[in-house]
Amino acid sequence: MGVLFDAVVLAGGAGRRVGGVDKPALPVAGRPMIERVAEAVAGSRRLVVVGPRRPRPAARYVLEEPRGGGPVPALRAGLAEVEAPWVVLLAGDLPLLRPAHVRALLAAAPRTGAVAVDEAGREQWLLGAWHTPVLAEALAAYTGRSLRGLMGPLRPVRVALPGRPWFDCDTVDDLEEAEMNVLAEWTALVCEELGVDPATVDRDLILDLTKEVAHGVARPAAPLTAYLLGLAQGAGTAPGDAAARLAALARDWPREES
Repeated sequence: MGVLFDAVVLAGGAGRRVGGVDKPALPVAGRPMIERVAEAVAGSRRLVVVGPRRPRPAARYVLEEPRGGGPVPALRAGLAEVEAPWVVLLAGDLPLLRPAHVRALLAAAPRTGAVAVDEAGREQWLLGAWHTPVLAEALAAYTGRSLRGLMGPLRPVRVALPGRPWFDCDTVDDLEEAEMNVLAEWTALVCEELGVDPATVDRDLILDLTKEVAHGVARPAAPLTAYLLGLAQGAGTAPGDAAARLAALARDWPREES
């Protein structure tokens, strides 16, 4: 039997650096970030989202007091809804987080907790697993405003997780980088499943081709063209510049049709 845990996701904030929109609801690779985070804690007994109510994910939604008061009041509001002996605390804008990362944090946590560290070794306080009574006791006695000040004295285990699950999205550039990371993960997974050497896949070339076809011909023609190119190359009949030639055909398509 696995560890019994609830999850608290801090998903408020105005998203000022992304135009003041609902930042956790912004999509990465077609799916809102908060839904990706919720999927990573699908094994939780209860999902608590501190922030405005959204159509998805299904969760217990609460608001901090005062509104916009920062992560400590948000944690206080979320932790009040936790019943499991362990709680996973997360930001709502972690699109690269996966269930395996959450399991690793729970497995690494001693009596107090575990916190992820980034590639520079910095603690990511909104990516951790905590023993609920320990965190609740510390929070009740804490009068400061920073998560570091609250959680640092608890001396959690520091965990370096594979990939970049700690990567959060504060800007439009961050969103684009996260999207490329998701694409890289998917490409690697498909290559492994099909027995293809990833080094033989020119991802950017294929993306440029499909962009040209979708824009110049029709959106459904893009995946079809990529599939046909793959068939031709697999059969050894496609020349080395086949993708460039197909992209040129797509650019010329309206003129040839007129």
